[in-house]
Amino acid sequence: MPKPAIQEDAAGVIFTAKIVPGSSRTTVAGVLDDMVKIRVAAPPEKGKANQCLVAYLAGQLGVKKNQIDIVAGQTNPVKQVRVTGISAATLLARLGL
Repeated sequence: MPKPAIQEDAAGVIFTAKIVPGSSRTTVAGVLDDMVKIRVAAPPEKGKANQCLVAYLAGQLGVKKNQIDIVAGQTNPVKQVRVTGISAATLLARLGL
């Protein structure tokens, strides 16, 4: 399986995620072109998909919601996500990649 592109710095990690809103359940769907593909159950309206994404990642990664920030792509299916207080290896392990 290909590995997603993850930038790691002293604060945490930044990775690119491809979000597929309106799915039957929220889950990691694998890797697509260096991006983590995540299906979210919420619809793509009024930020609901973004809120669902942050809540899902917080649960999967064992971090607080305020440690997760969508730094680019607020209204785009391709997003840059920053997670503070975690390493790239931990991110991959907890997302099952």
